Amino acid sequence: MRILLIEDDTVLGAAVRDQIAGDGHSADWVTRLDAAGDAMAGAAYDLVLLDLMLPDGRGIGFLKTLRARGDVTPVIILTALDQVSDRIEGLNAGADDYLVKPFDLSELSARIGSVARRYTGNPNPIISHGALEIDLAARSIHRDGKPVALTAREWALFEALLSRPGQLLSKAQLEEKLYAFDAEVESNTIEVHVSRLRKKLGSTIIETERGMGYRLGKP
Repeated sequence: MRILLIEDDTVLGAAVRDQIAGDGHSADWVTRLDAAGDAMAGAAYDLVLLDLMLPDGRGIGFLKTLRARGDVTPVIILTALDQVSDRIEGLNAGADDYLVKPFDLSELSARIGSVARRYTGNPNPIISHGALEIDLAARSIHRDGKPVALTAREWALFEALLSRPGQLLSKAQLEEKLYAFDAEVESNTIEVHVSRLRKKLGSTIIETERGMGYRLGKP
């Protein structure tokens, strides 16, 4: 997934960004609401991690503006505000989840996965696809009952295709899912990951439409 992190605490922001990247997602990190608005105007995000107290305003106002204009991008609030009234305000403003600082980074990863699954319409973390059994929560795959090890990037690419069965995703769309704005991406990176996934999961797991993109193969 491509995730926008809005957090002005540099220590926490770096830790969250590294956690997201370690999970195979691409992370764009901004520290102000005006920068967040610019980022969302220029890219399509799968999820937003939103602090509530920022140098140029309150995150609640930013969230309300998103929802008022019909933006349904999932939002998880990350904040030190821990009163019940704060949580109610955040959820009523349109947040999908609310995580109080300090929090465990592995819990954040789990919540990101949970929210993402709800938005794809399948809250069940266990998916079967032909000879594959995929556990989205554990980020694990078994092929014919045997575990298959994927790198973080391979997992992110496969998950992007798995979340949109039958849909053709262009090379540019897949690069957006895997890499942040400032990342340097080799021209054949996606092709390399696709080749490795086919070797590990089966030659028909990913279909190619030459010059168009890739889609998840039929089971």
